[in-house]
Amino acid sequence: METKYFNDGVIGNKKIKASFTKKGELIRLFYGLSDYKQMLDTFHVGLKVNDSANIYLHNDVNNVYSQNYEMDTNILETEIYNTYFNFRVSQTDYVPINKEFLIKNYVIKNESKTNMCINLLVYSKMLTNINNDTSGFIKSDALIQYNHDFSVCTFSNQKLYKFQVNGASNDFMSGKIGGKDYIGMSSDSAISYDLKEVKPGEEVSISLYVYINDNKEKSINKIETEINKIKKINEQDIKEETKKYWKNFVKNHDKLGINKSDINEKIKKIFNRSVLLFDLLTNDETGGISAGFEVDEGKTKCGRYSYCWPRDAVFITKALDIVKMEDISDKFYSKFCKMTQSKNGMWEQRFYTDGQLAPCWGYQIDETASVIFGVYDHFKTTKNKKFLKNNLKMLETAIKFLKEYIDDILDEKFQMQKSYDLWEEFEGYSLYSISAIYGAFSSMIKIYSEVKKDYEKDSKELEYIKKEEKILKNYISKIKDYSENTFFDEEKKSYVRNMQDKKIDISLLGTLIPFSMFEIDNEKTKNMIEKINLLLRTFTGGYIRYEGDGYMGGYNPWPIATLWMAWYYLEVGDVEKALELFVFVTNSASGHGFLGEQVNNETMKPNWVIGLTWSHAMYIIILEKLIKKDVF
Repeated sequence: METKYFNDGVIGNKKIKASFTKKGELIRLFYGLSDYKQMLDTFHVGLKVNDSANIYLHNDVNNVYSQNYEMDTNILETEIYNTYFNFRVSQTDYVPINKEFLIKNYVIKNESKTNMCINLLVYSKMLTNINNDTSGFIKSDALIQYNHDFSVCTFSNQKLYKFQVNGASNDFMSGKIGGKDYIGMSSDSAISYDLKEVKPGEEVSISLYVYINDNKEKSINKIETEINKIKKINEQDIKEETKKYWKNFVKNHDKLGINKSDINEKIKKIFNRSVLLFDLLTNDETGGISAGFEVDEGKTKCGRYSYCWPRDAVFITKALDIVKMEDISDKFYSKFCKMTQSKNGMWEQRFYTDGQLAPCWGYQIDETASVIFGVYDHFKTTKNKKFLKNNLKMLETAIKFLKEYIDDILDEKFQMQKSYDLWEEFEGYSLYSISAIYGAFSSMIKIYSEVKKDYEKDSKELEYIKKEEKILKNYISKIKDYSENTFFDEEKKSYVRNMQDKKIDISLLGTLIPFSMFEIDNEKTKNMIEKINLLLRTFTGGYIRYEGDGYMGGYNPWPIATLWMAWYYLEVGDVEKALELFVFVTNSASGHGFLGEQVNNETMKPNWVIGLTWSHAMYIIILEKLIKKDVF
C-alpha cells in the first residue's frame, strides 16, 4: 500500500469511514469499523482540459488548496483552484446517514476566457492479496472492484465515457484511457466522464458514488440493483439530512453548554470536532473505542494505531461521560471488556473494536488495572448500581490476577512475566503501572461499599465482600509503602518511572492523578513536579513524555502530557498555570479542530497522528474542569 501518514480530515457514519489529505485526496476507506476493513490503496481524481494531460486534482504544482468542514458536521469541503487553466473545483465529501456509500460531489467552474472541454477521470486501486485477489468489472456504467468478500463500486448518475480495466496505471496521467476488456484480473482500473464544453463563467457538476457491498450478504450479481437505486437518489435532500443529523448530534452532546457560551471560537471548534470524532471511532455494538484512524498500515514507523487499548479507558470513557455518551462507556465496560477478558482475569494489550484480539507484542498490567478503576469512575457519573453488580464477577476475576501480579513483586518472587510500561517501551516494573494497581484496588473497595447493602440477605456473599475489603485495604497500604521505598531516587530527590533507567516521566503524575496513591502536596511530590518542569517542559511551553523522548524525531510536546500537567495544576489550585497549558494545546489544533499525538515545535501544529482519541479526551476533561472553576 502507498504510504500516507496524515489523515487531515475524516468523515463517515456507522457503516463507512473515510479519511482525506488536506488537498482532498481520499486515502482510506473503511467498511464496518474504523479499524477494519480498509478497502483502498489509491483513489485519484483528475481533469483533462481540452488536449491537456490529466491534471491530478490533489497534487498538481499549479493547484491552490483550501479545506473546511461544513460547520459542526462530518461534511468535508475542499476547494481547488488551478492557476494554469484557471478553473475552480469545489469538492464536497460526505457519507449519508445509514447508507453504505460515500458521495463525492464536484462543481467545476471555468474562470478563464476560453471554452473548456472537460473530462473527469478516476483511478482506483483496491487492496489485494493472494488470499483475497481483486479484479475489475465494468457493469451498469460502474466500475466494480471485487474480491471474495467485498466489492467497491465507483459510479455516477451520468453515463460512463471511457474505462480501462487492465493497465490503467500506465495511462491514467496521460488522460487517455480505454480498452476492450470489460472484466480483468487487475486490482486497479480507471473510468472517465465527459463533462462536455464549459464556457467562461459557467460551471458543471458531477457526483461520484463509492458504494461498498458485503458479498457474503449480497452477491455480486445483485449489485446492479443497488447501483441503479443509488443513482436515483435526491442528493440535495440526502445532503441536507446528513447536515441536520450531525448538527443535532453536536447539540445533543453539548452537556457543557459550549455552543451557547461566549467561549473562544477555537475551543468550540475543538470541542465539537471531538464529539464528532468520538462517534466515528466508537463501536456502537460492542462499545470498543479506537485510538485513532490508521496512519501506518505498513508499520514503517510504528506498531499501528487503529486498535482499542483498555488502558485508554481511564481517560476516554471519562470524556465520553462528559459529552453525554454514557451509553458507549457503559457498553465498553459491560460488553467489550467482558468479551475480551482472558480466563485468568487479565486483558491483553489491544483489540479490534469488535472484540477480536489485535496484534500485540506483550502485555501491560495497567490495561487490567485501568478497567477496574474506569468502572468505578464511570459509576460516579451514572450512579447505576445495577451496572456495578452486573460487572462484579468480571472485576473480581481481574482483581485476582492483579493480586497474583503484585504478590509476585512484594514477595520478591519475580516469576511472572514482566509488564510493559504505559508507553510500551520499557519491560519491567514501573511506578505508573504499580499506581494503576493501587487505583484499581482502591476502586474495588469503593465498589464493594456501594453494592454490599444489596447482599444483606446473602450472608455468604456479604461475608466474602467484607473479607475482600480488608484484604484490599491491606494491599493498598503495602503497595504504597513499596512504591515510596522503591521508586524514590535519592540522587534526583524525586520519584522516577523505574529503577533501571531512573528517568523522569510525565506518567509519574499517575501516582497523583488519577490514581491518588501519593499525597499531592508532600515534599517528595513537590520535588517530582519540579523535576518534571525542569526536564520535560519544552521551550515552546508544552511537555514531552519523558527524558530523551525520541519518538518520531523527538522533543516534540504531547497534548496528553501537557494536559496531564494542566490537570495537576487544577488539583493544586493553580488555575493560571493550568489555563496556560490548556491554551498551548488549543493553539496546537489543526484548522479543522483536530488534536495530534504530538505538536511540532516549529509549526506548532499537529505532528504524527491527527485526531488522537486520547488527546481529545484529555482536552474535554480539562475543559470541563476549567468551566467548573468559572474560567470561561
